[in-house]
Amino acid sequence: MQIHNTEIQLDFKKNIKLFIKREDLLHPIISGNKYRKLKYNIEAAKKLHQDTLLTFGGAFSNHILAVAGAGAEFGFKTIGVIRGEELESKIQDNPTLAKAQELGMQFYFVTRAAYRNKEQTSFISHLQNKFGEFYLIPEGGTNQLAIKGCEEILTETDVDYFTHITCALGTGGTTAGLINSLTQKQQLIGFSSLKGAFLSEVIRNFVSKTNWSINDAYHFGGYGKVTDELISFLNLFYKQTSIPLDPVYTGKMVFGVLDLIQKGYFPDNSKILMIHTGGLQGIKGMNFALQSKNKEIIQFYEI
Repeated sequence: MQIHNTEIQLDFKKNIKLFIKREDLLHPIISGNKYRKLKYNIEAAKKLHQDTLLTFGGAFSNHILAVAGAGAEFGFKTIGVIRGEELESKIQDNPTLAKAQELGMQFYFVTRAAYRNKEQTSFISHLQNKFGEFYLIPEGGTNQLAIKGCEEILTETDVDYFTHITCALGTGGTTAGLINSLTQKQQLIGFSSLKGAFLSEVIRNFVSKTNWSINDAYHFGGYGKVTDELISFLNLFYKQTSIPLDPVYTGKMVFGVLDLIQKGYFPDNSKILMIHTGGLQGIKGMNFALQSKNKEIIQFYEI
C-alpha cells in the first residue's frame, strides 16, 4: 500500500513545513511499524518451513496483536508469552488480548520475574519443550530483519525533500531503520516513550551514522503513562487535523515536535516529517483506565 504524507496546517511562527506519514493506515491489524518489522520475519519463517510464531509482550502490546494478526493472515499458529500471570483470568476484560485470542493466538502467562528471563537460553529451551519448534520474534519485534523492513518507511522523495525525520522510540528498531535510510543532510530525532536515553546504546548496535539524537523530555511519566495535558492534546489535535494519535508512542512524539517548534528548536525553513507508527488499538484499553479514574478519555477512536 502506498502511504502518502499529510501536511499539518497549524499556525507556526517560523516558515516551517510539517508533515506526517500515516503508517497507521498500512493495515487494520498489523499497523504501522509492526507491519514493517514483521514483513521480512514472516518471509524468513516461511523459508525455514516454520508454522508457528512465538513472541512476547505485555497486557496492551501493539506487537502481540500485530503478530496475532499476521498469523491469521499468513497462515501461522501464534503463541504470545504474556507478562503477568494475573491477566490469565482477565482476557475478556482486555481488548488487546481478547482480539489477539479471537485471531487465534495461544497465550502463555508468566510471572514478571520469569518474564525478565525471556532472552535467556534456558527460558527459550523451556518454551521449546512446552510448545515444540517455533520461529522466535523478540519483544517489540526488533531484530535485523525488522530493521530491514523499517528501512523501507522513507521513500526516495522523503530523503530528497525533508530536513528532519521524527519518530517515537520504544525498542529502537524503527528508529534504527530510519537512520539507515537518512541522507547526511538530514537529522533524525527519536522521541523516547521510556524514561532515560539508554536506548542510544541499543541503536548504535544497528547503525553507523551519527546524524540522529534521542529526546527523552516528552515521556509523560514513562512507558504507558499519560497526563491530563497529553490526553487533552490528543483530542485537540484530532479536532484540528482529523488525525488520530495513540497515547503511548506517536502522540507523545507529535506533542514534542510541536513544542520544540514553538520553542524555536528547528531552524527557519525546516521541513519535518513525523512518522505515525500506529498503535491505535491501544486506545480502547487506555480509555478503560482513564474512565476508572473519572478522567477525560481519548474521544476519537474505537477498535
